[in-house]
Amino acid sequence: MVLEHQGSRLGEQFDSQIPSAEHPGSVRVIARAATNLTAFVGRTLKGPVNEPVAVRNFADYTRVFGGLWQPSTLSYAVEQFFENGGRCAVIVRVVNGARPPTLTLPTPTARLILRGVGAGSREFLRASVDYDAIDAKDIDRFNLVIQRVRTAGSEQIEDQEIFRRLSISPGADRFIADTLLDSRLVRVQGSVPLERPARTQLASSGAVIGYTHSNPDGDDGGPITDYDIIGSAQSGTGLFALHAAPDINLLCIPPLTREQDVGLSTLLVAGRFCRERHALLIVDPPSEWASSAAALDGMRHWPFRSEDAAMFFPRVVAFDRLRGRFELFAPCGVAAGIIARCDENVPVWAAAEGDAAILRHGMRPAWNVSNPDRARLSNAGINLLSAVRLPPRQQSSPRTLASGAAAVSDWRYLSARRLALFVINSIERGTRWMLFERNGFGTWTMARAQVEAFLDSLYAEGAFAGRAGESSYFVVCDERINNDETVRAGKVNLAFGFAASKPGEYHAFIVTHQPSGSRARPISVNRFAKYSPSVDLEIESSILRGLAAGPALDEPQAERRAAGIGGKAD
Repeated sequence: MVLEHQGSRLGEQFDSQIPSAEHPGSVRVIARAATNLTAFVGRTLKGPVNEPVAVRNFADYTRVFGGLWQPSTLSYAVEQFFENGGRCAVIVRVVNGARPPTLTLPTPTARLILRGVGAGSREFLRASVDYDAIDAKDIDRFNLVIQRVRTAGSEQIEDQEIFRRLSISPGADRFIADTLLDSRLVRVQGSVPLERPARTQLASSGAVIGYTHSNPDGDDGGPITDYDIIGSAQSGTGLFALHAAPDINLLCIPPLTREQDVGLSTLLVAGRFCRERHALLIVDPPSEWASSAAALDGMRHWPFRSEDAAMFFPRVVAFDRLRGRFELFAPCGVAAGIIARCDENVPVWAAAEGDAAILRHGMRPAWNVSNPDRARLSNAGINLLSAVRLPPRQQSSPRTLASGAAAVSDWRYLSARRLALFVINSIERGTRWMLFERNGFGTWTMARAQVEAFLDSLYAEGAFAGRAGESSYFVVCDERINNDETVRAGKVNLAFGFAASKPGEYHAFIVTHQPSGSRARPISVNRFAKYSPSVDLEIESSILRGLAAGPALDEPQAERRAAGIGGKAD
């Protein structure tokens, strides 16, 4: 009997999150983008490598990636993410020299070798070959069943695939080497023999189906490095594997090992990745920051600054179920879980308060922080974790890692930056339908009304500054930014802006849709222009200047820069 497939492809898992307004003919209402989908990149016990996999609880994670494992800081971070209220995570497993197990299927004179997709010594596969319903003249055809089991010799099946009427003839339909490219479990290794594999014999008299078990040649590899985390943009490995994932909102990269922090090269590449994907990087404080004084001193020389990153402090003390004692852990998973939990109770532009913003039972900060130090750390851009509810006078609005004269003051605050990311993502995804319509006045008018309705709903809920909608946001989508050259190129532009802190001081962005993809980028509007009818002229000229400036960095340049920061040479 065929077992029901226990895993599903990443795209299928998130089809329900795609706004209906992306499809032509649907109702033109912008769906509010998710704000709490968290990605984790790091080492796991088992599972597919450099492939984003969605999990909705720690049981899902255990089934695919093997659960807690002492060398895997990611496994503990994911557990703590769900314990603190996280709802959905995307996991990318990276390895350093790990090898998958192989399966050897004999033929009359040779052998067919299959290689596992998942690397490591804890990947246990088995295969069965039969000729059921295969015509006697089809001597190149066979059926193949592949299973992943929990342990060697176990009957606990974690995943199964059935391939009927495979062929060993190149060019034939369902040629095994081509068909298994879509397998979640195995690939063909080496050349395909000229004869089909032999029928698998029963291992015991009472068995119904015989199986060939994988060889004990899987290897877990060594501790991962910054090179493994960064990966390759060209190959889609490491961080860049997330390009195949749904649009994430938060990114966590736990320490490389229990003793080694993530390096600056990884933070720089991850920061750029988050900036391009309109996501937020959760940064762990260095392990040597073992006191408030050390953190304040370290922050003065901290080299990584970004409005799309936030740091939480201090480390947390939690029970390690494998070691049977309390241990120190980096806080990124905890912080992401708290953010995800808060998003269920308060909007992203409001500071979370009360029980929603504190650590769950069983966890506590590694050390206490005095009230004066809390204020100093907050002003330095370090957010404090707490196990108890604090009085209002001790609370402070969470910050990003933006700093310096070049930083936009509004983006120093986490709630304001997350509001911007939420608005950008919602509008960019919710107006993709424009690509399927005639690029003209009717479409522009409909899109402008759609975005205005979306921004007006946020204004009504108190998301923007200003006593009237006209001084809180604007939308432009007409011939000023969609000229004949733009239309001929198959592009359509839409510009919008909103006031995050003061009426009439806009943060403005332009969304460009084209067949090769959609993107949003900021444009400059005079932040000190008080709202009046004449501000329309300032908005128009600023938008046109932004269009003339063009993209800041093209894709080949971005890949070369990422490689220069610390990517491995292919």
